[in-house]
Formats: sequence, structure tokens, C-alpha cells
Amino acid sequence: MIRDPSRGWAWTRALLGLCAEEIHVCGEAAAIDFIRELMYTTGEEVEVHTYQRLTPFSILDHAVDSLDNLSPGDCIVCFSKNDIYSISRQIEARGQECAVIYGSLPPGTKLSQAKKFNDPDDPCKILVATDAIGMGLNLSIKRIIFNSLVKPNINEKGEKQMETISTSQALQISGRAGRFSSKFKEGEVTTMHRDDLPVLKEILSHSVEPIETAGLHPTAEQIEMFAYHLPDATLSNLVDIFVSLSQVDGMYFVCNIDDFKFLADMIQHIPLNLRSRYVFCTAPINKKQPFVCTSFLKFARQFSRDEPLTFDWVCRLVSWPLAAPKNIKDLVHLEAVHDVLDLYLWLSYRFMDMFPDTAFVREIQRELDEIIQQGVRNITRLIKATDPAITGPLQTQSSRREQAGGNSGAASSNYLTSIKGQKGQKDSGETMESPLASRLVRDGLLTPSLLRQLQREWSKDKKQEINSQSALSAEDHVNNNKGKRKKKKK
Repeated sequence: MIRDPSRGWAWTRALLGLCAEEIHVCGEAAAIDFIRELMYTTGEEVEVHTYQRLTPFSILDHAVDSLDNLSPGDCIVCFSKNDIYSISRQIEARGQECAVIYGSLPPGTKLSQAKKFNDPDDPCKILVATDAIGMGLNLSIKRIIFNSLVKPNINEKGEKQMETISTSQALQISGRAGRFSSKFKEGEVTTMHRDDLPVLKEILSHSVEPIETAGLHPTAEQIEMFAYHLPDATLSNLVDIFVSLSQVDGMYFVCNIDDFKFLADMIQHIPLNLRSRYVFCTAPINKKQPFVCTSFLKFARQFSRDEPLTFDWVCRLVSWPLAAPKNIKDLVHLEAVHDVLDLYLWLSYRFMDMFPDTAFVREIQRELDEIIQQGVRNITRLIKATDPAITGPLQTQSSRREQAGGNSGAASSNYLTSIKGQKGQKDSGETMESPLASRLVRDGLLTPSLLRQLQREWSKDKKQEINSQSALSAEDHVNNNKGKRKKKKK
């Protein structure tokens, strides 16, 4: 985590700045040498305890190939929420129950789904999850099945790209199989598609690359110093200038600042002192969720008026009380509301006087957790009830493969298949109502009215193209007839 390109700085600060007599750090062996060297620079003593895995796990020589071949204790690992929706629906269509775990679910819901899967008396024997199962959950898994070996990643430039999972990630996920505390004495690891299996074996055959650098981020004090010399610069500009001029030694790197700048630009027009503005911009927010970003903006505006963010104010903001979700869109919104309540609690640790009602917010967050749990328990019904604008993206890489009856399992093929699916499957007469279009609407990057305008323009262009093709065909026909008449005269 300390070398994460976006949030690694938070772990570096925690490790170097915690006011504690003793700090216990858990991690993989690849981090030991670096952490020891890092601590030596501060004059700390380091004591290392090494633990061995108590149960073995093996890589199978065959892939699962079909969801018909699942057995109790299986966990299918996906790297997108849409794949989870698609696969869980296909599993329940086969008469089996499955539990669902992914990163944006509240902790209580994850624990509830884990308990359901672990319970030997519960009919739920299959788990569909993202790599969120790799941390903090004790699961009774016999076999880990990788649905894909590529996942979206953010590179050092802040660009999103599809990459094959690393050895560290593969080991972390594979290690969930056959845990010592589970009923299975040995774990198994394989893939859903046979073409992915040799790739997985290749990944797991490598040793984990040692950690060599830790992330850093400009501190509030450093930004204030720059602001003194550049009083007219915005916070976003100050951070940009600082990063462009800063130099770090070989043990550190400067984390990507795009998320920080995004939040800084969002609240630039709100009158806040520099220190408060800085703290707001370091909040861990998913900028892809429009409701969370809007709520963040309202938090900052209320804060700037020096008016406490009371429980009643928060309830009005999130329209509390909330009903159980009726479709996937409702469930996603409830997850966003949970994130907003998390944001309130995060800010309450920094501004206790301005966020006074933490006890009440925790209470409704627990109630919201139960509502989300209810929705996840009925997730197949929610998927069926979801309107076409949202179900468009649900025909994911895995479902397209199953319908085609083939496998394109290699990592590069997975990525190409995913890109082709986003562009749409038909060329002739296809409107803008493609999976990509509906995804842009869902993510707030494209409004429904703008989408309809694009559809009209698309249809108009298509008609013009057809008319021009018809005119050309008619002209060719006339020219051909003239040619024939000239030949006859000769």
C-alpha cells in the first residue's frame, strides 16, 4: 500500500508520523528490507517476525470452463462490479445461491455476506467477489477461480489502463483458498477460461518484486509556505508548482495529485482558509460518484459559513430515511450515501466542532448498512428489475464469451474483447444506445438530454450517408446506361 501511486503518501505519513511507542506493521516479505531501511533513517529499531502459511494451496491443471462446473466452496474473482452482477445472475439462474462481495459495499454488508457464505447450514455455497476479499475477511474458500487476469489500474501519470494482475495481487487473492481457520485443509487455484490458466501459472511462478520507494505528498505547512510567496495562486496551482519544483531522494516518489487537484478546483470558489481547504482536498473520495462529489461541495459550503453540519442537515442532504433498493441503480445510490456518511465521519476527526453529531450519523449509517444488506441479498431480483439503460453494460466480457461459446482467455485478448464490447457489436443501423453510451450516462459524464441529441445527430448523419450512397448509386447506374448506348451506336 505504501507504494500506491495515489494514496501511498497516507501510509508513509502513518508509518513515520504516528505518536505511538510501538507500531506493528503487517505486510509481505517484499517490504521488509525497505521498511527496515526507512526506519533506520529515523533512528527507530526494527524487529521482524516471519510467519509461514499453515495450509498448502495448489494450482490446478484444468480450468472450470463453465459455471455448470462450480462446486461448494468456490469463489469466482472478478475485477469489475458489472462482471459480478452478470455472473451472480447466471449462477442463480442455475438454481444455486451465491454471496456477493465488492469494494464499495459497506463493511457490515461485506461481513454479512461472508457470514452467509461461511455458514455450513446456509444453502449459499458460492461466492462472487472482487479482490476486496484479499484483505480483512476470513472466508471458508476451497477453490479460487479467476474470471479474468486483467484489471483496471491507475498508472503513475494518473491514467486508467488495463493491466495483467501482478504476482503480489495474484498471491494475495490465491491465498484466500484453504485458509487455516476454514474447514478446507488445502486450497486450490484455477481460472474460469482455459486460455488464462498458463498465464496464471506464469504469474505465480515469479517472486514478488521488492518494494523500493514510498509515496509522498506535499504537507499543509509546505503549501502554506508557497502560498506566502504566491498569494494569488489557487491551491491547485500551488500544488502543481510545488510538485514541479520538488526533488526526492531514491527512497521516495511524489504521489499522483490529480484527485487532490480535482477536489481543489471543485471548491476553489468557496471562501475557506488554506489549511481547511487543504484538509478537505485530502479526503478519500471516489470522484466518479456524482452524488458524493455534490455532497462534498455542500459540506465545504456549509463549513465556509461557519455553520455546524448537524444531524438534521445531513438527513436533509441524503433524504433520510431511505427505502430499500428496487434496482441496481438504487443500490449504487445507497452505496454513495454510505460514502457520504463516511466522509462526514472522516471530517469529524479533523473538525470536531463543525461536525458534532457523529453518534447520530453512525446510527443511521448502521441502519443504511442493513438496508444495503437487504438489497445485496436480493441482488438477482434487483438486476432483473433494472431498467435497460443500466443493464446495457451488464453484458460483460464473461457473459459475451459464454454466449459465443468460446474462450479468448489470454490477458491481451481479454482487453481487446472488453474494448470491442464497449464500442458496440453492430455497425449497420446502430444507434447511440450502446453499452458505452449508457455507462457514460450512469457515471454522470453524459446527460440523458445530450444523449438524445447525439442520437438525433447520429440518425441524421446516417440518413445523409444513406441518401448520398443512393445518389451515387443512381449516378453510377445512369453512367453505365450511357456507356451501353454508346457501344450500341458504334
